[in-house]
Amino acid sequence: MLYVVSTPIGNLGDMTYRAVEVLKSVDLIACEDTRRTKILTHHYQVKAPLTSYYEYNKVIKGEYILKLLKSGKRIALVSDAGTPGISDPGFTLIKSALDAGVKVVSIPGPTALISALSISGFPTHRFIFEGFLPAKSGARKKELNNLKDLKVTVVLYESPHRILKTLEDMLDVLGNRPIAIVREVTKKFEEVVRGDIKTLLEKFKASKPKGEFVVIF
Repeated sequence: MLYVVSTPIGNLGDMTYRAVEVLKSVDLIACEDTRRTKILTHHYQVKAPLTSYYEYNKVIKGEYILKLLKSGKRIALVSDAGTPGISDPGFTLIKSALDAGVKVVSIPGPTALISALSISGFPTHRFIFEGFLPAKSGARKKELNNLKDLKVTVVLYESPHRILKTLEDMLDVLGNRPIAIVREVTKKFEEVVRGDIKTLLEKFKASKPKGEFVVIF
């Protein structure tokens, strides 16, 4: 059995009782970064061994994990933060397990996109999640142009070293429309800012952007 276990996106107190119980019961925990997951397992006194599973070893390590699953092992899949499979390589392992007839169980919990959307002030009854936009400006603008006229709320992830360029491209393609930006959601320096694109672009130009961003329009 493969357990897809959501873990805190910043605040360790957001871990669910069920998630802790599952991590204590499995034979192995597959995680993106063993160093980060050790902080979590140490905090909750979880003794299960860890193995790395991330973007650059997902094929080889995925085959190893799948072999263990097919032999009857109980394995938990976690990401660095949030729900596995959302903008991380977890999807590949989940799909392989399902294709092999392995039972996959969700242990729900935090995810940055829902947390940010819920406090954004934008409509939540219909929305689209685009994850990370392309790294190159040309491809990013093309994707933004595809989103430009949608009549739904759009949720994006962005990194601190690209947020300014992304906001500049958004201003160019989307025009100066209202947006919300949630930075470091659930963490010590959580910040929610709302306004038009131009105003928030100037704000983040004035001080070096830090942390992980969720952008909503």
